[in-house]
Amino acid sequence: MFSSTELEEIQKLLIPTNNIVIVTHYNPDGDAIGSSLGLKHFLVANGLSPEVVVSNDYPKFLKWMPEAKQITIADYKRKKAAELIENADVIFLLDFNATVRSGDRVGNWLQNAKAKKILIDHHQQPDYFDYVYSDTTVPATCQMVYHFIAALGKENLVNKNIAECLYCGIMTDTGGFRFRSTSATTHLVTAKLIEAGADPAFISTNTWDTNSVSRLHLLSLVLSRLEVVADGKVAILSLKREELKEFGFEKGDTEGFVNYGLSIGGTKMAAFFMEDLFEDFIKISFRSKDNVDCNAFSRKYFNGGGHINAAGGKYMKSLEETINDFKEKVVEINFD
Repeated sequence: MFSSTELEEIQKLLIPTNNIVIVTHYNPDGDAIGSSLGLKHFLVANGLSPEVVVSNDYPKFLKWMPEAKQITIADYKRKKAAELIENADVIFLLDFNATVRSGDRVGNWLQNAKAKKILIDHHQQPDYFDYVYSDTTVPATCQMVYHFIAALGKENLVNKNIAECLYCGIMTDTGGFRFRSTSATTHLVTAKLIEAGADPAFISTNTWDTNSVSRLHLLSLVLSRLEVVADGKVAILSLKREELKEFGFEKGDTEGFVNYGLSIGGTKMAAFFMEDLFEDFIKISFRSKDNVDCNAFSRKYFNGGGHINAAGGKYMKSLEETINDFKEKVVEINFD
């Protein structure tokens, strides 16, 4: 958590005359959008008028959140997004550890911005900013936003809008409270969010029970070619570009596919490889159990990173070459 001195300084920055902007990472997920909107609603409850800026669009199943449609998407409103960041006095950086993670365009704007920058994030190896709250043991940035609110002594301001957004981010980033990083503190926080108005059934239904026929067709393809290697310890899943086009792929359609690999008895790691829809590279999602370090593996070989048990990557070879290279490298991991 921020020190008491830092909290006092941050509190002095949170005044109505300051322009406050909240930014999250490229390809926003549930924790990114939930933490951004949750913090926005908290600042509004303090009489402020913050703006949320994201680099690119995000999945439809997250757009039920209060005021999600008020988010400025730089891909669609480039001029407005640039001006918001340029004119900001304070910028909150949520759920990413370096400006490059916010995308090339937004990342450049952030680097040139004169605003005070406040990082709240749970990924490893954060860059330096004016104020940094980094904790890799916390399973979701949304939980950290709640801790930030509590540290300011303003838990009483947590209303239904804040609670719904933060609950959604914690739920999605813990895989429905299944991942190892989910702690007793996580459950205590979610209990407080429920008391503040978050409805678990409503949130889970609107977030997860929204499958389209195209998504289920894509899932069937992924599962039909699922491959298990490394003596049953590693599952490999993949999708080709033409398959995405055939079934009308939309952002978010492949969310959670990699987790099916980990659901196989005996597996310790799963990797999902997907050809980018427009460019010649492979997007990779890694998930693991126990002490199998996805972050270190992805950083070393696949131009990525993230958490010990969840990471992403990007590879510039063909799908077949990428999977073959993965098979060669994954044998280096000690799964015992």
